[in-house]
Amino acid sequence: MLSYPKTMLWRSWHMFIAVSKVMLPVMVIVQIAQNFGLVDLAGRLIAPAMSLLNLPPEAGIIWATTLLIGIYGGIASLSGLAGTIDMTAGQLSALCAMMLFAHGLPVEQAIVRRAGAGFWLTGALRVGTALVYGAAVAWACHFTGYLSDPVSFEWLRGSDAAVVTASNGYLEWIRATAFSLALTFVIIVVLVVILDVLEQLGITRRITAAIMPLLRVSGLNAQVAPVTTVGVLLGLTYGGALIIEEAEKQDFSPRTRLLALSWLSLSHSLIEDTLLLMALGADLWVILVGRVLVTLAIVAVLARLTTKDNRSAVHVSVQRP
Repeated sequence: MLSYPKTMLWRSWHMFIAVSKVMLPVMVIVQIAQNFGLVDLAGRLIAPAMSLLNLPPEAGIIWATTLLIGIYGGIASLSGLAGTIDMTAGQLSALCAMMLFAHGLPVEQAIVRRAGAGFWLTGALRVGTALVYGAAVAWACHFTGYLSDPVSFEWLRGSDAAVVTASNGYLEWIRATAFSLALTFVIIVVLVVILDVLEQLGITRRITAAIMPLLRVSGLNAQVAPVTTVGVLLGLTYGGALIIEEAEKQDFSPRTRLLALSWLSLSHSLIEDTLLLMALGADLWVILVGRVLVTLAIVAVLARLTTKDNRSAVHVSVQRP
């Protein structure tokens, strides 16, 4: 009877240790930067760009951290800035969508390159799509009043501020940081259990079956659709590894690799990452439905531009494994 809870907790603990190695240093850096006024300075430098997207300047710091480190690094930055940032649900959803489109680029783009697509091509695709989609969502919500309710980040800070000044001491920051990390562990446990239940009930397989036609409609080769689906649902690392393995067996064409890896680059880990950012308050329609539809449209366009009969097709940048 106790074996299942122990297994879930053990898996969650290993995941938590892995992400806390990223989160804790980032939270420390944010705190130090806050004390020296560097966060305010960075906010003023980034503010013009963020204002074009109708996002607060702090959003630029959070997204920049996400780009370099990953989703959990961005969440750590958000935790560190929770006492100073004001956002509506629409702005938060736009920022979370940007984080989902483009995060952890140094690591993930290295995987993409190893799997057979251009590092810079797919990286630029991710960043460009994130900026355009984020701006479209934020401005649309602003003009329509949709998702206009303010978002509270008090739960990320504990009962008091997670970012402190010298006047209220570092002990308070340690307490609040410990709260944030503990909350992260709880969220991971919930995610692990949900993912396992979905797998045991066969829901994950049904979702896979439902997604495969979408992948084929976008122009993907039927041979690569199954392995791409794994990455779409569980993560680029898993899908990229499978594409590397299958590409060596089946000798996928450069076009097939480009389309599959573009799909994975723009939309992957749809279950875990979506649940994680929904927990922050992001809107499901923005960060999941809209993201998938945009990905479908972009990959369909790429498929059209790279057809063998199209003489003006774009250059396919491929790195051979």
